[in-house]
Amino acid sequence: MRLGIADHLGWAVAVVATDDHRVADRRRIELVEPGVTPAPIHYESAKLDVAETAALVAEVRASVARASAAALDALAADHAIGSIALRSWPPDFPADIAVQRRAPWEARADAVMYRQVLAELAHARGWAVHLYDAKAVEHQAARLLGARADEVLRGPRRALGPPWAKDHRVALAATVMS
Repeated sequence: MRLGIADHLGWAVAVVATDDHRVADRRRIELVEPGVTPAPIHYESAKLDVAETAALVAEVRASVARASAAALDALAADHAIGSIALRSWPPDFPADIAVQRRAPWEARADAVMYRQVLAELAHARGWAVHLYDAKAVEHQAARLLGARADEVLRGPRRALGPPWAKDHRVALAATVMS
């Protein structure tokens, strides 16, 4: 089974698909524990100095690791997952908190943190990790699927009913490309 993730700050849409692209599961998963800021760099760093921001990021990252691990464990309990597809991030994304607090990195630092934690958790479970371009993946999957594209990417809405929105299609398309 392949897992596709369309992440947001603190939560994500998860779609599990078979090798022939049938949806086996779709659900919203929480990526951070309740009561923890979902965006320590974007929402909080302007109020804090670099050391305080680094401490907050470490605290949030630990929460993300716990919540995301629980979400992935719940998915793995229901499905034999072999791979995960995550939205890509720049390979040269800075690790230094002082740099992440500045534009253009500040707007993306929190999302990258979530994706990196998910990738680490997937590797720890022995899952292959694939990265995708969210703006291009649906089109890429449609090209690969050819005449089956509409059935695979939009058919689940008819078969499963709502919710089936763009995030679901993107996550499913990412599994097609993985």
